Amino acid sequence: MRESASFLRGPRGPILLDPMDIQRHLSDLAARLDKARGDLRIVEEQILFQMDVVEDTKTRMLVSETPLADREYRVARDDYDRMLRQRDEINAEIAELHAAQDGLLDRMLDSKV
Repeated sequence: MRESASFLRGPRGPILLDPMDIQRHLSDLAARLDKARGDLRIVEEQILFQMDVVEDTKTRMLVSETPLADREYRVARDDYDRMLRQRDEINAEIAELHAAQDGLLDRMLDSKV
């Protein structure tokens, strides 16, 4: 075992990483974080649009009182709820990536001490 190496927990136990591996993993995590943040911006924009759609279909449902208008409202509301869940999943992914990044940075600092 090399002194400059650090450990990372994998699904099958500890994984030995040297500082270059840590830097490569940090770069990969940074790219994944950028992609997740971009996905989050897109989903948030879609949520804003879908909020308007829900409000419009709700108004039409209340004014027309037809089964078709009721169905359109339910579909729009379900789409909105699905987008909210997607946003929550992306936020959770971002939090996990930050935690992984913090763990790698800690290991990198530990290997230099």
